[in-house]
Amino acid sequence: QVVLVESGGGLVQAGGSLRLSCAASGLTFSTATMGWFRQAPGKVREFVAGISWSGTSTLYADSVKGRFTISRDNAKNTVYLQMDSLKPEDTAVYYCAASRIKLVLTQRSAYNYWGQGTQVTVSS
Repeated sequence: QVVLVESGGGLVQAGGSLRLSCAASGLTFSTATMGWFRQAPGKVREFVAGISWSGTSTLYADSVKGRFTISRDNAKNTVYLQMDSLKPEDTAVYYCAASRIKLVLTQRSAYNYWGQGTQVTVSS
């Protein structure tokens, strides 16, 4: 019943920006910790960013810190990932995920629900 749908992916040149959105249904969204993960071909799915229930706590992977910003709008049941200064190494399928755990964690196992992903491609 829980469905997460990502959107906003696409093809951009290095240095450009994209904003990903994740719309949630079937969730008590305001009490869910939300996260973004990404996976490139042949690579493990890795944590990118997470945000607490209230939106006051955020956590970022070192590889994206200072370039990406996670935010949420509980009234719209939507979480966002603003990606600036994109690099070719950011190319991956980006997945939205939801957790019932209050702490923002990086482990894939901490997240109960997953979207289908949206492709982000950064050209050099």
